[in-house]
Amino acid sequence: MLYGAMNFPIKPIVDEIEEIAALGFDFLELAMDPPEAHYSTLRDSRDRIRNALNAHGMQLVCHLPTFVSIADLTESIRKASLSEMHSSLQVAAELGALKVVLHPGHIGGLGVFVKDLALTCGMDSLTAIIAEADRLGLCVCLENMFPRFQTFFDPPHFTEILDQFPDLKLTIDAGHANIGNPDDFRYLEFVRKFGHRLGHVHLSDNLGQRDDHLPLGKGTIDFELFARALKQSGYNGTITLEIFSEDRSQLLSSKEAFAAMLAAA
Repeated sequence: MLYGAMNFPIKPIVDEIEEIAALGFDFLELAMDPPEAHYSTLRDSRDRIRNALNAHGMQLVCHLPTFVSIADLTESIRKASLSEMHSSLQVAAELGALKVVLHPGHIGGLGVFVKDLALTCGMDSLTAIIAEADRLGLCVCLENMFPRFQTFFDPPHFTEILDQFPDLKLTIDAGHANIGNPDDFRYLEFVRKFGHRLGHVHLSDNLGQRDDHLPLGKGTIDFELFARALKQSGYNGTITLEIFSEDRSQLLSSKEAFAAMLAAA
């Protein structure tokens, strides 16, 4: 496995690379959000970012912008969001990303009352993003979300789009799959159903109510079961520790704990 950690986009990206590299991670998952990791800022710092990654022998996974509205009912907002996504994809390609992680569109506002229309808007945007990524030679890993998103939180929600796009991969976020009904072990169902399409993994713990991004073992997820399912699936790719703690030593302890679980699985 390759283990990575995510930058905090309010901090200068090269400083974040140095701090994450010092913990011994194999790659950076670059959250491409403003103010410090907007595509325009990244493009201006492209050579410095590449040099910092190369100096530490680190690879790069890019997480496309989170705070956009690709399923919005307002066409101009969707177009602006798609423009941000397309420019971010171009910069991810320029930086040599191994893959890009993509959130499906959040259905909010009045979209919850016209869900079919909002789903169509979101699918149209996903289709455009996947096509642009394919043109740029980038592997897209679509991430499972949680019930507040109204869609793409249960395994059956992914069947149609994975059938439609044979090269599309799945990012399994164990924390997201624990939210809403932690007793149904959705994170295990995702691996069992789509292990053959798995392209990336996010690890963090929570208490089943919100995306807490806790260290492993501080919430209710059974990571030993998750490690066993991953191993049985044959997955041997990239895993990002998405633990948002001021004490980044918790990233390292969580990585070591999960690596031990995989070894024992």
